[in-house]
Amino acid sequence: MRRREFITLLGGAAAAWPLAARAQQTAMPVVGLLSLGSLGEYADLPRALRQGLKESGFVEGENVAIEYRWAEDKIGQLPVMAAELVRQQVAVILTNGHDATLAAKAAITTIPIVFLVGEDPVKIGLVASLSRPGGNATGINFFVNELIPKRLELLRELVPGTVHVAVLANPPGYATTEAVLRSVEAGARTLGLRIQAVHAGTSREIESAFASLARARPDALFVGPSPFLTSRRVQIVQMAAHHRIPATYSHRQFAEVGGLMSYGASFTDSWRQIGAYAGRILKGAKVADMPVVQSSKFELVINHPTARMLGLAVPPSLLTTADEVIE
Repeated sequence: MRRREFITLLGGAAAAWPLAARAQQTAMPVVGLLSLGSLGEYADLPRALRQGLKESGFVEGENVAIEYRWAEDKIGQLPVMAAELVRQQVAVILTNGHDATLAAKAAITTIPIVFLVGEDPVKIGLVASLSRPGGNATGINFFVNELIPKRLELLRELVPGTVHVAVLANPPGYATTEAVLRSVEAGARTLGLRIQAVHAGTSREIESAFASLARARPDALFVGPSPFLTSRRVQIVQMAAHHRIPATYSHRQFAEVGGLMSYGASFTDSWRQIGAYAGRILKGAKVADMPVVQSSKFELVINHPTARMLGLAVPPSLLTTADEVIE
C-alpha cells in the first residue's frame, strides 16, 4: 500500500471512531412492557406510563423507546415474549400482573424489573422486603386481595339483604385465581354471605357462566380482578344487565361502560408510578434499593342509571363517599 493511501485510510478510520463513540453514547434506551392482557383493555393506560417517564425527563421517541408486548390473555405467550425482551437487551422490563412478572423473573436476573401486582409481593416471593426488595425487581402493589372485603361491604350496602353472591373468576391455573377466591371466601364469612364460584377464560365460557347464574339467581355478582375479564367488560356488563344481576367490579373501566359499581386502586396512577420508577432506573437508580410502592389512591365509582335500572336506591352514604357518580 502506498504511503498516501495508508494516511488517507488511517485518517478515515480515526474520524469514524468518534462518530461510533457518539452513536453509542446517544443510543436510545429501550423500556419493555410485558402484559397478559391486550392493548384494547388498557388503551388509556400507556399514556399514564409515558407521563411517569416524562416526570423523569424521558419522552417516548425522543430519548426513550418502549417495546410493548401484549399476550392477549394467552399465558403461554408470556415466557416467549419475556425472552424476546431479554434478547433485545432492554434497559428495564415493566410487567403488568402476577403472571407477567413471574415470566419476566424466570427469564432474567440481571435486567431491572418494575412490576404492577395486586398481591403482597413479599408473600408471593417477588421481593425480600417492601423497603429493600433486593434482587432485580421492585414495583407497585395495588392491593387487589386486601380490598376484596371492602368491595363486599360496599356491595351489601348498595344491595340490602344480599346473602348469595356469585363470583366470576379466571379458570384454575392462573396465578391469581385461588388467591382471589380465598380472599372472597374470608370476607364473605365475616359478613355472613354465601359464595358460589363460576369460572370463565373465554367469551363463550362467560356466556355459559351467566346461563348458570340465570338458573341459580344469586343476589349479586362479584367480578374478580383479571386482565381477561377486564378485556371482556362490555360483554360482562351487558349480560349482568340482561339478567338484572347487581354486580361489583375492581376497576372503574367497568363502571364507565355501564357496570353498577367499582372499587379499587387507580390504575391510571399505578401506571404513572411504574413509568416514574422506570425513569429513575434509566437515570442510574439501583432497583434493589428502591422500595415497593403501595397504592394510596382508591376509587369508588357508582353508575347511577344502572342502579335505577336495577331498582336500587343508592344510599346517601355511598353517594357522598363515592369518588365519582356517573349520571
